[in-house]
Amino acid sequence: MTSKPLSNVWIRRQQCPCGDWKCYIKNEGDDHGENGAKSDKNEKGLVVQSPDVVYMPYVGQVFITDDEAFEYYSGFARKNGFSIRKARSTESQNLGVYRRDYVCYRSGFNQPRKKANVEHPRDRKSVRCGCDAKLYLTKEVVDGVTQWYVSQFSNIHNHELLEDDQVRLLPAYRKIQEADQERILLLSKAGFPVNRIVKVLELEKGVQPGQLPFIEKDVRNFVRTCKKTVEENDVLLAEKRENDMFEFIDACKATSLKDEGFVYNFSTDENGKVENIAWAYGQSIRAFSVFGDVVTFDTTYHSITYNLLLGVWFGIDNNGKPVIFGCVLLQDETSRSFSWAIEVFVQFMQGIRPQTIVTDIDLGLKDAISSELPSSKHVMCVWHIMCKLSSWFSVPLSVQYAEFKSEFDMLCHLENIEDFEQQWNNVVAHYGLCSDKHIALLFSYRAFWSYPYIRGHFLGRMLTAEYYKLVDTFLKSILSKQSCLQIFFEQIGIAANIVNQNKGKILCMPTKTCLPIEEHARGLLTPYSFSFLQHEIVLSMQYAITEMANGTYLVRHYKKLEGECLLICNSEDDLVNCSCKEFEHSGSLCRHVLRLLIVKNCFQIPDRYFPIRWRLESALVPLDDQVTQGISNENSQAFQSLTEALFSESLISKDRFSYVHKELTQLLDHVRDMPIPDEVPLNLAPNNAADY
Repeated sequence: MTSKPLSNVWIRRQQCPCGDWKCYIKNEGDDHGENGAKSDKNEKGLVVQSPDVVYMPYVGQVFITDDEAFEYYSGFARKNGFSIRKARSTESQNLGVYRRDYVCYRSGFNQPRKKANVEHPRDRKSVRCGCDAKLYLTKEVVDGVTQWYVSQFSNIHNHELLEDDQVRLLPAYRKIQEADQERILLLSKAGFPVNRIVKVLELEKGVQPGQLPFIEKDVRNFVRTCKKTVEENDVLLAEKRENDMFEFIDACKATSLKDEGFVYNFSTDENGKVENIAWAYGQSIRAFSVFGDVVTFDTTYHSITYNLLLGVWFGIDNNGKPVIFGCVLLQDETSRSFSWAIEVFVQFMQGIRPQTIVTDIDLGLKDAISSELPSSKHVMCVWHIMCKLSSWFSVPLSVQYAEFKSEFDMLCHLENIEDFEQQWNNVVAHYGLCSDKHIALLFSYRAFWSYPYIRGHFLGRMLTAEYYKLVDTFLKSILSKQSCLQIFFEQIGIAANIVNQNKGKILCMPTKTCLPIEEHARGLLTPYSFSFLQHEIVLSMQYAITEMANGTYLVRHYKKLEGECLLICNSEDDLVNCSCKEFEHSGSLCRHVLRLLIVKNCFQIPDRYFPIRWRLESALVPLDDQVTQGISNENSQAFQSLTEALFSESLISKDRFSYVHKELTQLLDHVRDMPIPDEVPLNLAPNNAADY
């Protein structure tokens, strides 16, 4: 049996963590369409029209290909109440096909068919009525470039054109998209009849009955057509998966000969077939020794070709960038498979276990972590939860969904457990979600994702949306390329090498205050980690501190914009604990402790508050001396003095302010346009960030 080679296609996991197999997830942002509607020109100067902006075709109009012309005419027909079909094509020995005829779907007349020898033959009325609407294309070669132009066009119909709610039901426009095809096949395999499948899709998409882009007949035909194909493909895929997994192991063996630190492991079933395989690179293990205190186990994607789940172990380096620790391919999503993956990963990392592990919501993964990593704090990423809210609540809440999402985000960032549980109950009651299964799921797991429950555990700023967008971008760049497993292994090896080397350009941050502790911290921390501490130093000026009994202090904002924080000092080991737990959470001092150090006339921050993972010397790639030297304090103070004087003078009159604003804007644009020499690193770290 011969067949077209199968590509390795990766998609997001759609199974909902609620455990109901009929419920599935569509993450926000996954359904972005093609690029926006625009008209553009290719390198040959030919106009490429967007399907969203369709004008009436005209004689002499040029297209790059005949397929492009068909799509254009089809879009025009859709907007004007009819559909088209391909009619005659003419070809020659020299040019091949040099003419294409596209006509209205009601063009011509049906020829009488020979009736079958049955008692009651079907006598269906034809829709063809001899309509003369048409578009004829002719091929020509101009300066060696092949193009198609409209040689004849007519838009005269002898029948009534349809309204938009009717034209969508024409066979030409009733398309079942790939995501819907997968869902239909899943429900069909589960024994759902076609009429029930249609109702399930209507409920999941939140559309009125009969408003899907296809009808029940299309679903029935699709299921009937695919039934035999699916059975054949299952056999082919099983054979391809077995062969490619053995090739994958051979690739791992070859890599281990080149990279002495490369390690891999795999498990087999009772028939000797490969079930799961995991691997890690030498540089990944070295990176884990520095940044392995907190890890993310991303299980977002699986291969529908091989029916394998991809798991990638990520960390966050001292510049806030993802670093890869290892990868695993699992046969299923059970607790047993996840336990194997965790056990092997710990072996790869020489028995060292992370303080914190961050995952998506998954019951099997939760059980595996509690079994294999009992001493590690398990955190479920709130960013992944926010992406699922649309699938869970957009349909039942309808127009209230946007308001609910905003209130849910506020709930996630409350500071104490009592406030969280009280406001949670209020929000659930307000939106009538008391009996919702997904609300019950989230509340049962609240100790794993809600900030009041996890703020005392180290997360190293791994829960920021910026970090997860970097991770998602990396995964999409690897998985967007359809390939076999062996090529996928090569691609992820190259990408892991680039990410783990992380030779990003760095610029030392200038100081914003004249405080010695700021200058001291700048010489020890990377610009990324220093930017957060600097932000807290600046804000610490807005806080008042009151000494209490037994070495405790009360810190509050001068405008009482937030609750008070309690500082407990231990003079024996020079340790200060703050009730906000920011240092325990991010590894960076909070504004409250910094305020106490300033009041106590501390000129340097104790070394215990500079974790090695945030320091300059923890970089995997050595930094240039020019980078670590930074900007001199004298230059920084001179520039700050100049800007303060300019600001004061500009506030004297409106004309002065307008003039200064205009000139500074032009100056900034000019500086941005100046060329950047390669020897001057200019990747500035952010000055602010999310709380966690």
